[in-house]
Parts: sequence; structure tokens; C-alpha cells
Amino acid sequence: MPSSQILPITQPPLSSPYSSGGSAANSIMATTSTAIDIMLLKEDDEQRTGVLVSPSFEDDKTLPYKPLLPRTSSYASTSTSTSTASNMYKQKRRRIRSENFLSFLSCDVRHQTVERDVEDAGVERAERFILTRFGFKLSKYIGVAFRWIARFIALGCYSLFLLPGFLQVGYYYFSSSQIRRSIPYGDKPRNKLDLYLPKHIDGPKPVVAFITGGAWIIGYKAWGCLLGQQLSERDVIVACIDYRNFPQGTMSDMINDASQGISFLCNNIREFGGDPNRIYLMGQSAGAHIAACTLLGQAMKEVRRVESISWSVSQIKAFFGLSGGYNLLNLVDYFHSRGLSRSLFLSIMEGEQSLKRFSPEVMISEEPNIGAAVSILPPVVLFHGTADYSIPSNASKTFAETLKSVGVKAETFFYEGKTHTDVFVQDPMRGGKDQMFEDLVSIIHANDAEALAKDAVLPPRRRLVPEFMLTLARRVSPF
Repeated sequence: MPSSQILPITQPPLSSPYSSGGSAANSIMATTSTAIDIMLLKEDDEQRTGVLVSPSFEDDKTLPYKPLLPRTSSYASTSTSTSTASNMYKQKRRRIRSENFLSFLSCDVRHQTVERDVEDAGVERAERFILTRFGFKLSKYIGVAFRWIARFIALGCYSLFLLPGFLQVGYYYFSSSQIRRSIPYGDKPRNKLDLYLPKHIDGPKPVVAFITGGAWIIGYKAWGCLLGQQLSERDVIVACIDYRNFPQGTMSDMINDASQGISFLCNNIREFGGDPNRIYLMGQSAGAHIAACTLLGQAMKEVRRVESISWSVSQIKAFFGLSGGYNLLNLVDYFHSRGLSRSLFLSIMEGEQSLKRFSPEVMISEEPNIGAAVSILPPVVLFHGTADYSIPSNASKTFAETLKSVGVKAETFFYEGKTHTDVFVQDPMRGGKDQMFEDLVSIIHANDAEALAKDAVLPPRRRLVPEFMLTLARRVSPF
């Protein structure tokens, strides 16, 4: 079989109208035409040249030459087919590259998505933890704030129900000529005291140095106006000693102020008609605690003789504690449950390490070298209501027992069903007979027959507030 030859498609020479059919001219034209045809059919690397198969190159010379296709149609057809193949190949390559890229991209995206999900999960957990902790703190503060708001509302209602009595007492405080207001006893702005004098001073009168309560925060000398008015009607001089409250001062400052006020009375009360040998120290609520700390501290100073003293415990005839607390170690958590937060209370008391130092009951029972100081303490009389929820009556009971155990004369008066404010505010405003007040006066006048005789014939005190308002005030009292 003759061998096949792959030949390029060529266009036979065309006759030129300008030639006469010379062989040289035809040969040149044929060669040129063949070259042009080969150039026209050449494509880029991705295209292929169209071919014809011939039995042999020699046989081609004997066969008559006849073009298979016209030049124009051959070129157009070949170009179209090669172009279509090229486009399909390019599209396939693009599709493969796109699929590979998308595959790579999807893997990378999946990897990034996993990382992002893990990161987002961590962030979400952290945010959830922060929000939860913040929620607990917020609920705690809201709870504390709500309790304080509720107490302020209750205090407002309490004051409103007792307003008729407060107005009358306030009028007496600012208008009475028997009151010497804001007498300075020290160099601090709060170092002032009010003196309540009897109408007739015909001899030296007993004196009560009174330290008001107020949770160590809102104490003020005017809070003792009602007691001062009552006692001055019984020929007793009352000195209401003001002191720095927290945050103006801490417990040490309050004790120093109280000591300065007592010193002023011991050294100057004669000028106002008082008897310097019959001075009684009294405190109510937080004031009772401050007074007890002041008295015990002064006794310790005297027996140690480490510094000069300006007054002596021997000048105090007795100590009266009204609704007080004397063991802070037992009361700190109780006060916290009642709304006086532990952190605030410890700030007032100069830290947890100072609670023992400012707890007279603990000092008397545990301090090894306090025996000599305790031996010079005056008699102690404690008053407390059994329904007191601000400071339980058990505080006075245990303090009295501790005092008795070391040889101090101590006596307690408990008033059944009386609250923290009943014995100090509501009962005096009720008028008539006030049992706590009668017990107090009977002790002050115990050795004065003339004073006792006057007490017996005095008319009952008039009512300041209607009973139904006193009942409502008792129910809403925040104390």
C-alpha cells in the first residue's frame, strides 16, 4: 500500500488577467499563493492545521489537481471549527481552574469558618459569663438599693404620721428660753452641745450627759429634744452632746468627741446650775454604744496613767444605756441583714480588726489587764424593748451578765412588746405615764426625797399625737 503523506491544504494558482500564461509568472504566483495559504491557516498553539491524506507524493503528480473546497469556504470552515474547539478547550480549562479554585477556596473558607466559629463561641461564652456576673451584681445592688429606697419611704411615712408631735417639739426647740443651743466644747465644727435647763434653778441640779443615736451616720444633738424637755420639767439638766458622724469621722473620732463633751460638762456645768458630782452618762442606740466605749476607754486611761485626763470616771454617778448594742462581733452580720451593709459598718468601725476594741462586752470579758479599769466603773442601768428589731434586747441582757461576772453593778429594764423607737419617741408623744421615763427619773432622784415628792404630784404629760397615728407610725417604722 502506498505510504500516506500529510499535505497542507493549498490553493492552486489563479490565472491573472494581466499575464499571458508564462510559466515563470505562474510559478511565482503559485509559490506565493501557497505561502500565503499556509500562513493564513496557521493558528496559535492551541489550534491545529487542517490536513489531507494522499497515497503518495509521487502519485500526486499523475493525478489531476482539483481543489477540494473553494478557498473562502475552506478557510471559513476551518477557522470556525478550530475556533470552536479552541473555545471549548479554553472553557474546559477555565472550568477546571474555577473548580480547583472554588475547591481550594471552599476548604479555606471552611477552615476559616471553623476557626471563626470557635472564636465566636469563646467570645460568646466570655460575654455570657460577664453578663451573668454583671446580672448578679446588678441584682445585688438593686436589691440593696431597693431595701434602702423602701426604708426611706418607710421613714418618710413614719415621720408624716408623727409630724404633729415633731412640729410641737421643733417649735419648743427653737423658741424656748430654757434651751442653750450649740454651746461649743471643742474646736471641731460638730463639737457643740445643747443644754436643757429647768425653769427654776434653786440649787445644784443633777445632770444627764446624753449622746444621741443615728446608726453612727445621722446622729444629731436635736434628736434628744423630747427627752431634754421631759427631764427639764423634772428639775434635771440635760446636755445633748453632738459628735462627728461617718464619713466626717470614724469610731475613734466619735469617742474623742464624746469624751471632750463630757469633760466640758464635768468642768463647767456648775456655771449653768448643775451639780458636777451628780452627772449621769446616757446614750440611745448607737449613742449608747459610743457612750459605753467612751466610759470604758476613760477608765483604762485612768488606771494606766499613760496620758493626762480632763475628767474622771468617778464623776459619773451611773451609766444609762437605752436600746444599745455592746458586742459588735455578734451584731455586724445582724446589721447587714437589716440594711447597714457589712462593708459600710466596717468602714465606720475602722476595719474588722477593730471590732473587738470597740466592743465593751468583749473587752471586759477577754482583755487580760482590764480588771483594774472595770473596778472603777459606775453602776450600769440598761433599758430595752423586747420587740426591738434594730438591736435585739438580748444585747443588753448579755452585756449586763458580763458586767456582773466581773463585779460591776448592773441592772436591766425590759419593756414587753416595745420597739426600738417606742421607748424613745412614740411613748413620750403618747402622753400620760411613760414607764421607761418613770424608771429613769426614779433612779436619778433616788436619794432626793424632795424631788421624789414633786414627781409624785406632777400632772401627766399631755398627748402630742393621736393614738391612731402612733399606731400607724409603729407599723411602718423602719427602725
